[in-house]
Amino acid sequence: MNIDQKVFGIGFHKTGTKSLKKALEILGYSVTGPNAVQEIDSKKKLYEVIDSFLPQYNAFQDNPWPLVYKYVDNLYPDAKFILTIRDDSMWIQSVVKYFKNKTTPMRKYIYGYGSPHGNEDIYLQCYKKHNQEVINYFKDKNNKLLVIDITKENAWEQICLFLNKPKPTLPFPHLNKNRNKIL
Repeated sequence: MNIDQKVFGIGFHKTGTKSLKKALEILGYSVTGPNAVQEIDSKKKLYEVIDSFLPQYNAFQDNPWPLVYKYVDNLYPDAKFILTIRDDSMWIQSVVKYFKNKTTPMRKYIYGYGSPHGNEDIYLQCYKKHNQEVINYFKDKNNKLLVIDITKENAWEQICLFLNKPKPTLPFPHLNKNRNKIL
């Protein structure tokens, strides 16, 4: 892998973004995210923030990166993109459990409502729409997008093959696995 090649995790929060971040760090990437979730409340602010982070890192994940995949793809034509996904019902349950009634400007910008509580259908609709739009955008861009549920087996194999990196001997880092488990 070219050290200058950027990798963008463009899955929504609660899809294994912390685990992806740790995995990319193990693979030698300098990773950032989430970034400025309390500050981003407009498109102008969004692009100011991302432009300030792009030169400093070679891997990005969590918010605001899922919102700007087309923009960064145009800036970095050799970049790779990882869409972390999760079962829809497990995702929305985890989002509600984790964020509760708390709100952020970033979530209000994404969903129209800062808190998922009482807005589950809207959050889920945005999540599904995002995933489908990403898949559609990259459908004719060979080997630029990996869609992965990192809770499944072979996460290391899929990610390392996609990024052309040797598989570490360490187990795949599943962070927050028990903390967000829905019983």
